[in-house]
Amino acid sequence: MQTARAVPAATVVNLRDLGGIALGRDRRLRQGILLRSGQLSEFDPEHDMAVAALGIRTVVDLRTADERKWAPDRLPPGARLFVADVLGDNPGIAPARLRALLCDPDGAAAALGGGRAEELFAQTYRKMVLSPGAAAAYRAFVETVADPRARPLLFHCATGKDRTGWAAALLLLVAGAPREVVRAEFLAVNRAVRAAFGPLVQRFLDEGGDPDIASAVIDARPRYLEVALDAMDERWGGLDGYLRDGLRVSPAVVERLRADLAVPV
Repeated sequence: MQTARAVPAATVVNLRDLGGIALGRDRRLRQGILLRSGQLSEFDPEHDMAVAALGIRTVVDLRTADERKWAPDRLPPGARLFVADVLGDNPGIAPARLRALLCDPDGAAAALGGGRAEELFAQTYRKMVLSPGAAAAYRAFVETVADPRARPLLFHCATGKDRTGWAAALLLLVAGAPREVVRAEFLAVNRAVRAAFGPLVQRFLDEGGDPDIASAVIDARPRYLEVALDAMDERWGGLDGYLRDGLRVSPAVVERLRADLAVPV
């Protein structure tokens, strides 16, 4: 199953160009206009000239205010920052505290032991679809992506797997990708995330941390995406209802975005 192309980067974690993903037998996603990644707090244009050369016009930061405060983005030359805080009305949720959790094995065990880690992340995905604050953030995100003047556009959260994962899934669904393609891209980030967080995870394990907790918080698991898709289907009857009634994105914006994203093979 075809997934996004990983973009070599020394100072940006999990950078991927969604372009080229097959949307069916005769269409693919346009290249060079939509990129996803982890946070840009360590971005160094002098050491990542290839990233600087991508011509990124807009960076959409999906993180909370605290995350942005403690690890502010370093923007590519000429890019503007657009904030779409997905978890702003519930900033204590696990994806926003991933590093803190992995730095505190005892605290992680108390909060997430006994299988609670996976359950908490799964419920976070449900809230990313159902909560009003998340809906406002993803509406702003979709409307920004739909503006051709904002592209090429890079969107990210902390690791580029949870909030960013749903954002990427949403764009692929809008563009007409089958759900199996969406799932493949959602899971394809695991290798890069595991590599980036390998030393932190190893330290967590060396200090007695539960490997099940580490896996649940680091991995993009199939169940997480399924929970989000199920929430969308149950509440709004699928993508069209979610866009119209959940996000309140106008049909004109959706159609413009669909037309811009897909190109013939």
